Amino acid sequence: MNNALHDLRPLAPAQRHQLAFQCFDALAEGEAFELVNDHEPRGLLMQFHAYRPQTFGWQVVQADPGYWRIRISRAAPGEATAPMPQGGGCGCGGGGGCS
Repeated sequence: MNNALHDLRPLAPAQRHQLAFQCFDALAEGEAFELVNDHEPRGLLMQFHAYRPQTFGWQVVQADPGYWRIRISRAAPGEATAPMPQGGGCGCGGGGGCS
């Protein structure tokens, strides 16, 4: 699963977070995967802070209109490098199932 790329755009919003957490949970310490989304995945970042605190790294690789590429890694204890989300919601205008 190390360095795999997953395009979330064709998935239904409810499936996007589920896939991201499945990919993360399959990582060994130090491994990472990337995802592509059609908007900034603030909601997903908020969920990672809530459900996997201090265990992940989050890096925005590319941020363009309609194309966001994020690298998510499994961090060693005490080495998490994830920003706190700014603003509320996920930015998609949808309900709680968006990413």
